[in-house]
Amino acid sequence: MDPIAHTLAGATLAQTRLKELTPLATATLIIGANIPDIDVIVSVLGDDASLLHRRGHTHGVLAMILLPLILTALMLAYDRLWRRRRDPQKVPVDPRVTLGLAYLGTLSHPALDWLNTYGVRLLMPFDGRWFYGDTLFIIDPWMWLLMGATIVLTYSQRRLAIGAWAILGAAMSAVITLAEMVPTPARIAWWVGLAAIIALRASGYTPDKRRLAAASCLAIFCTYLGLMGLGNTLASSRVTEHLASQGVDAEAVMTGPAAANPFAREVLARSSTHYHALKLNLWPGTDAITSRYAPVPIEEPDPIAQAALNAPSQRGFANWVRFPVFEVQSHQEGHTVFIRDLRYVEPDATTSRGIGMRKVELDLQLNERPGNSD
Repeated sequence: MDPIAHTLAGATLAQTRLKELTPLATATLIIGANIPDIDVIVSVLGDDASLLHRRGHTHGVLAMILLPLILTALMLAYDRLWRRRRDPQKVPVDPRVTLGLAYLGTLSHPALDWLNTYGVRLLMPFDGRWFYGDTLFIIDPWMWLLMGATIVLTYSQRRLAIGAWAILGAAMSAVITLAEMVPTPARIAWWVGLAAIIALRASGYTPDKRRLAAASCLAIFCTYLGLMGLGNTLASSRVTEHLASQGVDAEAVMTGPAAANPFAREVLARSSTHYHALKLNLWPGTDAITSRYAPVPIEEPDPIAQAALNAPSQRGFANWVRFPVFEVQSHQEGHTVFIRDLRYVEPDATTSRGIGMRKVELDLQLNERPGNSD
């Protein structure tokens, strides 16, 4: 998930009265919820290096043991060398409670990352397999709205904090409103929900009532998450039955959530011979399954495509790709190879705004041509 979602998750955990257990509890949970993303530093080396290293070592089982220990040590050092040195009367941080909160916040990160179609390597460094929850879109506005509500309703007592949340809310609203993939009903629902949060915040509720409202939002989010998981199970079952009625045996099914629409799934099913791309409507009373494009044959990469897949500039993409298709265009100078991941692009795409496709230029000896790979 995105950094905003992880930050809201840590802050929401703190608001379940965990922040009252020890000083610096909120900071520990928020930092812990984000700390596995320290691997973002590899992004400076390029997109492929990012794919090769992101959601790997710092998201795996060994990091889940070590990162909370490091975070706890940092929080204790800050408490001793800065916080209590400035004010010796302050209550010291409880090491055991801080360690527990550090583990809780840190573990929340791969749990959320697992929920989308991008994947996470939970067993690193011992096993590089990718795990996919296929439950939430990588940026989920309803998670933003519900977890954001728990924060706005319970924090933001000072003007500076209120201003900061207002700026963040405006930025989030711009993302939802301006994104072409977000359907109009979802945009309207976002603004209605945002207006309701503002009204509750301005209503003069007592802190206890605001905490109750925040807890309700958290409960609604957990219910939403459960319903999305149930929707995926139903979508997978319906698609499997639909394909079986056509004589197709689905060996694997990815039920990809659509942007901001909890009732739609963009499904990709793999049989022994083809990929089948479908769209499913889960709205009550409907059972519409439509094809997004014709079935795509699954073919092992030929020597040219394999050379492109093995190119030094594609190590990360080759490790990350989930539903690959290959297209080779030969010419006098060599070969142009398109490697597409059908999770994020269509089989005839020639450009991609995201990370769903690579174009690799090879010479006649199947060596990568420097500076000609995208």
